[in-house]
Amino acid sequence: MSSGDDKLIRAYRRYLEVERAFSEHTIRAYLREVERLSKSAEAPRGLLEVDALGLRTYLAGFHRRHKASTRNRRLAALRSFYRFCLRTKRVTSDPTQGLPGPKAERRLPSPLQAEECERLIEAPSRRRSEALSIRDRALFDLLYSTGLRVGEAVGLDWRDYDRDRCEVRVRGKGDKERVVPVPTQAAHSLNLYREARQRPGLLGEAVFLNARGSRLSERGVRVILRRRLLELGIAKPASPHTLRHSYATHLLDADVDLRSIQELLGHGRLATTQRYTYVSAERLARAYRMAHPRARK
Repeated sequence: MSSGDDKLIRAYRRYLEVERAFSEHTIRAYLREVERLSKSAEAPRGLLEVDALGLRTYLAGFHRRHKASTRNRRLAALRSFYRFCLRTKRVTSDPTQGLPGPKAERRLPSPLQAEECERLIEAPSRRRSEALSIRDRALFDLLYSTGLRVGEAVGLDWRDYDRDRCEVRVRGKGDKERVVPVPTQAAHSLNLYREARQRPGLLGEAVFLNARGSRLSERGVRVILRRRLLELGIAKPASPHTLRHSYATHLLDADVDLRSIQELLGHGRLATTQRYTYVSAERLARAYRMAHPRARK
């Protein structure tokens, strides 16, 4: 990577942080794609010299190696970068303009059953200490009962939780804030966990800590969930985001309107929330095929 590209990428990072207010995870992903292009054979004279043909050649290089969704993410990162360069007059034309993205296959989220979510929260743990069991119950109860993203949950401090109003103030994507109601049972789990940790200065601390007393990471939550599912004999591939999918799908199954679910999830666009309607439709079709006598003939 040339020194000019290095300086350009630093400026692009500041743009993503300050003007776009992207999350650190998104910023890292976008910068990674730009750095890959900078080091490729298609950018021998630097990123600002890449033309449309060179970019097409570069993108074609990983066409067979990646899914359509991955290729779309890579293209989106490069589009963002070159629009930044055009906006700041570093280039006179955008090499990504008119470049079609691959058609992504529709991937429906696969939620857990309501009974499986209940077991995940309620079943006593055989392998954890009492303190960690209380924490895990509060964590999974909150994720499933509020639909928070895992990054939002581990980013919570106790000052974000209003115990009297049973709600949490969450900083979501783009640093947007929203207030999410915490149902009674999840609030009870959180209160038990808080009482177990009660000490001066608690409000300024992270809600969820790891065994070493530091803020629990997203990766840590994935490890805990995987261990818990194995312990319960739930053989489905699931991540913390699966609990968010389950929350939204079960609300839709209970006839909660889509706009309300959009607000609760913090989705910027209704179209993002609408994919859960396909999940519910598929669940209904599967139930029909299993139960209706005419469907079994």
